[in-house]
Amino acid sequence: MTELEATTSTQYSIALTVSLKNVPGVLGRLTTAIGENGGNIFAIEGFVAKGPTLERTIVVNCSSVEHQQEIVDVVVELADVDVLDHYDRTFRMHEGGKIEVLPLCPVDDVDDLSMAYTPGVARVCTAIAEDERLADEYTIRKNTVAIVSDGTAVLGLGDIGPKAAMPVMEGKALLFKAFAGVDAFPICLDTKDPDEIIETVVRLAPTFGGVNLEDIAAPGAFYIEEELKRRLDIPIFHDDQHGTAIVTLAGLRNALKVAGKQIEDVSVVMSGVGAAGVAIGKILLGAGVGHLVGVDSKGAVYDGRDGLNPAKQWFAENTNQQGMQGSLSEVMVGADVFIGVSAPNILTPTDIESMAADPIVFAMANPDPEIRPELVEGMVSVMATGRSDYPNQINNVLAFPGIFRGALDAKATDITENMKLAAAKAIADEVTSDELSPTHIVPSVFDPAVSLHVAKVVAEAAIADGVTR
Repeated sequence: MTELEATTSTQYSIALTVSLKNVPGVLGRLTTAIGENGGNIFAIEGFVAKGPTLERTIVVNCSSVEHQQEIVDVVVELADVDVLDHYDRTFRMHEGGKIEVLPLCPVDDVDDLSMAYTPGVARVCTAIAEDERLADEYTIRKNTVAIVSDGTAVLGLGDIGPKAAMPVMEGKALLFKAFAGVDAFPICLDTKDPDEIIETVVRLAPTFGGVNLEDIAAPGAFYIEEELKRRLDIPIFHDDQHGTAIVTLAGLRNALKVAGKQIEDVSVVMSGVGAAGVAIGKILLGAGVGHLVGVDSKGAVYDGRDGLNPAKQWFAENTNQQGMQGSLSEVMVGADVFIGVSAPNILTPTDIESMAADPIVFAMANPDPEIRPELVEGMVSVMATGRSDYPNQINNVLAFPGIFRGALDAKATDITENMKLAAAKAIADEVTSDELSPTHIVPSVFDPAVSLHVAKVVAEAAIADGVTR
């Protein structure tokens, strides 16, 4: 298999509608041409060959936008094949957005209208005015989350602005509904001022039962979350921090079982000490990890290093007790675990070879990991990434739907550290001992039992911590 074929993905899939002459060999030449040029045929619409021609749609996974065009060009040149249409399936999926608002009750006649709207609605308004807690029962607050972003740290794309961030926030809303039945709505704000974001969310809060902060750059993300938690009595959750941390801990628990190591004994090196990195550090410390060193673009983070923002200063004071300094490659020597939430292609196979025996590598930079799994095959005990086209995807979808489902069900006012730890354990426990393997350390995001289990333990932890209305 060529490098090109190995990296084809549905994110670059195209649909080709073609007309084929019904003569022997045409379909074979078409599929051969696609395969020889690195395309991976994902689906062919079923057909029965009748008549002089037949029209069918073929879905081809490619490796890039340029590769998509190469496949189209090759097919166009084939004899007895006409390309009637072709399109990028990812862009087609996003046409018109990915979510919509639907009614929950009928308005078919005057009686329905009199209850859903005036005059009957006034009775409900009056009841809520007398006891605002009733808004949690008789409005969408009961099951609605705001997904708030300023577009300053979107995926691995950086500061692309609020409009360009919308597809991600819509996707988040889609996942909330699909995996936990939570109604969520994207709120993309045209400001980078943390105080303006805080004031806007505070003013929007009466509409929502919780707030999911998303793709907001550090250090502003820390300040925004802290202030909103202080000022509001609904769950505030920065998913880039805590969702990533929860699923990372869940995966690490099971990876350590595969490697035969104990969490209190291992040495962890983490690349990236931004929003996600600090949150991962906190949850790993809470889980009892033995030794943790963070590395940013300037090298190892240690207490006394100049230029640390408040979040990194906290990290420096609570990690790297040996005061290690130097580059990522230097501090990787002898480490048991690597966790990456930083940048693509910053590790080499030599770095992995310098680690302790049976190393665990979580290279979670998106869309391209710190090191590609095929480069370290046979060198690691467990390999995980943030991508869905490799085994062991460390995917926040395993966490945030169930966490908010549980928080909303319990009418939680906060999401505590105990709730996060409970969620991580629930996710890890969904992989049974019989299922556990180097390529299966986290459950499938499509397993409905995961969000149900997470919701249950999160609600129980909220009640135990006394953070419910």
